[in-house]
Amino acid sequence: MLKIDIHTHILPENWPDLKERYGYGGFMQLEHCGTGCARMMMDGKHFRDIESNCWDPQVRIEECQKSSVDVQVLSTVPVMFNYWAKPKDTLDLSMILNDHIAEIVTNFPKRYIGLATLPMQDADLSIKEMERCVKTKGMAGIQIGSHVNGWNLDDPRIFPILEAAQDLNTAIFVHPWQMMGSDRMSLYWLPWLVGMPAETALSICSLIFGGVFEKLPKLRVAFAHGGGAFPSIIGRLEHGYNVRPDIVATHNQHNPRNYVGKFFVDSLVHEPAVLEYMINLFGADCIALGSDYPFPLGEEEPGKMIKAMKLDVTTNNWLYADTALKWLNLNRKDYER
Repeated sequence: MLKIDIHTHILPENWPDLKERYGYGGFMQLEHCGTGCARMMMDGKHFRDIESNCWDPQVRIEECQKSSVDVQVLSTVPVMFNYWAKPKDTLDLSMILNDHIAEIVTNFPKRYIGLATLPMQDADLSIKEMERCVKTKGMAGIQIGSHVNGWNLDDPRIFPILEAAQDLNTAIFVHPWQMMGSDRMSLYWLPWLVGMPAETALSICSLIFGGVFEKLPKLRVAFAHGGGAFPSIIGRLEHGYNVRPDIVATHNQHNPRNYVGKFFVDSLVHEPAVLEYMINLFGADCIALGSDYPFPLGEEEPGKMIKAMKLDVTTNNWLYADTALKWLNLNRKDYER
């Protein structure tokens, strides 16, 4: 059974000293500290330890074989978005990251699918880079943050990028970053445990209530972490729409429930009962296997929870591969071996 993991992150093994390259700080650097291990550092401060599976495509293949994952969809680590930086510098770094992913896909076309990152703070530069990555580099889509420097995804400054993605027939993967309320969540890893689900729900609600899905009906968007808190609050959203349309429906007069099944989410929810509820809510054809490989908050063995749920063959096929192919607009035969 073909298995495609739509939520995996990768970095180059090395990249230039960005502070030296751009003339100011705030960028992530990688310090290798032995065979197969490195530290992600920002302005001399430790951010995260990573291992060679975060940059070595061959190591990733070996680990995928152990968990029977056939294909990984590659995207950068969200801390590399750098939307706060000067647009021309974010573009330059995006091109470094995108060329790296595109090269891996070229070298291992049956093992990897690539998503590009963009300088989202500048629509013109983003569209130009998206066109380069899709038309020249053959990448299947883009990964964007849940907001851009505080602009929600219905912000008019972001709309031209989303419109261009629809015109290019390009898939979008939305990943939370710079989580809301982080100043109140300094303990217990709460930005990742609480902030990420809230960020993801906010991004979905922004696209619904802001009328973006209505204006761009062919947009193919997938959201990380099972859509975050969105599945659990759909009833509340609908109720708010019904009782206070004067506040809720100012930019889109349609019931938010109408959009359930019109976007995609990954399966990374860590709870079988929640995934079963999501299958009933969204339909299996809107849920794709996602693991957040190779990070600890992800599923260590991608698809293990789905397998343990003993779902029917059709549902498993959707979750393992067919939904991913539908979202990415790709053909199964190109990845079967």
